[in-house]
Amino acid sequence: MRLTPLLSFGALTAQALVLPQKLPDCATFGASVALGAYDAKLLNTTYYPIGSLNNSDVLNTVAFCELYASVSYGTGNDTLIFALWLPDILDYDNRFMAVGNGGMAGVIDYANMMLQLNSGMGFAVAGGTAGHLASLNNGGGGAPGVYLPYLHDHDQVQAWIHDAISLFTPAAKALTAAYFGGQARYAYYDGCSTGGAQGFALAQLHPELIDGIYAGSPGNWYSHLALSFLWNAQHTNATTYLTQAVLNFTGNAVLAACDTIDGVHDGLIEDPLRCHFDLKSLACNGSYASTASGTATTCLTPSQIAAMEAIYAGPVRSDNGTQLYPGFSFGSESAWLLQEGILAEAFSIPILQNLVYDKLAYNSSTFNWASNVADVDARAGSLIDEISPDLSAFRNRSGKMLVTQGWADPLNAATWPIEHLEQIEDFFNSDVSDFLNLFMVPCGGHCGAAQSYPGVPATYHTVAALVDWVERGLKPEELLSTDPPDGSKRTRKLCAWPATARFVGPDVNDWNSYVCE
Repeated sequence: MRLTPLLSFGALTAQALVLPQKLPDCATFGASVALGAYDAKLLNTTYYPIGSLNNSDVLNTVAFCELYASVSYGTGNDTLIFALWLPDILDYDNRFMAVGNGGMAGVIDYANMMLQLNSGMGFAVAGGTAGHLASLNNGGGGAPGVYLPYLHDHDQVQAWIHDAISLFTPAAKALTAAYFGGQARYAYYDGCSTGGAQGFALAQLHPELIDGIYAGSPGNWYSHLALSFLWNAQHTNATTYLTQAVLNFTGNAVLAACDTIDGVHDGLIEDPLRCHFDLKSLACNGSYASTASGTATTCLTPSQIAAMEAIYAGPVRSDNGTQLYPGFSFGSESAWLLQEGILAEAFSIPILQNLVYDKLAYNSSTFNWASNVADVDARAGSLIDEISPDLSAFRNRSGKMLVTQGWADPLNAATWPIEHLEQIEDFFNSDVSDFLNLFMVPCGGHCGAAQSYPGVPATYHTVAALVDWVERGLKPEELLSTDPPDGSKRTRKLCAWPATARFVGPDVNDWNSYVCE
């Protein structure tokens, strides 16, 4: 669900003057559109009436013309496939929206395309495969010892995050302009996780393409995010494995200690940086031992405490202690199970074996946390990281960017976006909230809900706020979040960092009962 800004009569009149009274026939449209300048080729078109396309049990509420096209890129025969959904004329408001990808990509994010099409914001919506196909790359998932062709193709690796959106956006914009008889007034982007990294790539590398960017749970330091997965897996091995019971016990204890730092007992931690919990207070004494999986956990053993402290600390160089990526925050403990090997096997090890060392037999347990870091930076980071603080070109053309990050994200250490924001502020030697705002989500998960916090609103009304900022100059100081997984009507106020929400009453479940300060 998105909030729609009101259009003035003047805007509606201007829209009517620009758009044609009759759209081209979807079945034949595109044949006469010159796409050679974009190295693109139209593949097929289909018209969908209202309610005729079902994506994950969501039907289209807007009739639209769907176009598939391919874009050739790189020095070989690499191809990116993209889809473009062009709504009927009365549902189009001269806005273009590109959506990103998740994980290792290779598929189009139709769910997000449907969300944007149905939003009521009047978008023409486009999404692509990020330059490779999941079907040719182990179904889009990594695993130890599995060959992933795209990670052996320099151009495909660079397309994955750096150029995933920029490769198809010019052609998609040209098709949109040809269909509606003129260029869209504004161009937007929406992506989360890998898509969040792709959003930073747009701001850093392709600032001319997009006016407003939403980047959720951004993995834009992707190479070191992968290192954090490996670090956490190595510190929770067979002897130090943390069961879900242990994680829940610890998370509940932290929540009980820090819930009220925002002035109200509401089942979440507003700002974990203000939570000063002593993990050793949960230590087993000489007569106790942490109980086995499946039974109640009442205390933590020394090995469990050591493993947790390593996850809180995050990866560091073994030679000089330099921080390689942030650690996890208080309140996120119940979501750590993925960190205990699953994510390393899906991302870290495949990247090391395919991209960094080009050796499927490479044993990740031998990774040297001093000398091997340079290998990752040179062979992976240069191609998949988007961490330059110099966003001058994007700022100078009045681009706007919203970022969200959940404090209980099971994948990404929550303080990374804060650290990167500080790096950008240091580069400009000033506040940067005129073009970049970060919103931290108390007990929020990865791109939405955290499994252990079903009562936390998980729909963030970012796109409507972004449109208002780009088109009306209304900088968002707060965001509405709605729709908790538990089905309640609870709403919550998200604040532009470093502000946090403080309860002033009367209703703990109403976002109007909080102020940002």
